[in-house]
Amino acid sequence: MESVFGLVGKDFAIVAADSSAVHSILVHKTNEDKIMILDSHKLMGASGETGDRAQFTEYIQKNVALYQFRNGIPLTTAAAANFTRGELATALRKNPYMVNIIMAGYDKDIGPSIYFIDYIASLHKLDKAAFGYGSYFALSMMDRHYRKDMIVEEAIDLVDKIIMEIRSRLVVAPPNFVIKIVDKDGAREYAWRESIKDAPVPGV
Repeated sequence: MESVFGLVGKDFAIVAADSSAVHSILVHKTNEDKIMILDSHKLMGASGETGDRAQFTEYIQKNVALYQFRNGIPLTTAAAANFTRGELATALRKNPYMVNIIMAGYDKDIGPSIYFIDYIASLHKLDKAAFGYGSYFALSMMDRHYRKDMIVEEAIDLVDKIIMEIRSRLVVAPPNFVIKIVDKDGAREYAWRESIKDAPVPGV
């Protein structure tokens, strides 16, 4: 019952994801951060099998850092997305990763962008994207309310509307979400939207 979605605004991109770690009928935790900061100006929101998601996103993060270390310049968002797609395509013919990705970034000469990469290694540059069961509501809400010239406050308001729609309409809805933003000032966490918190572990 995962929900990951993102959109491009006037001079920024936002990615939001639920924070539930679930296996079968059990919820293991509700504060799992599914949006990785790849480098100073890139975000990668991922959904899919927990092990595949954690291993693959970390693999991409370290290779993006390695490229910058070797060459002295960072990958553009488009280059990072194409590298990610290539790695998924290679794995697809060997040991596939069950992971879907929304990559957001900001490039100095290009501006903000979002790339949609699914588990069978298809890649598309989009203005808005979503994965998971929450995508049924996220995509319809964005179709109705999204504009390319949205400012940050308008985009966050739309994200909050999507989160409320998922919570109220999805039969097994995730309670908590994390929102991250990337713009000319870099990639960073913007806010958490929490309706429940994990209970503290009692001292032994």
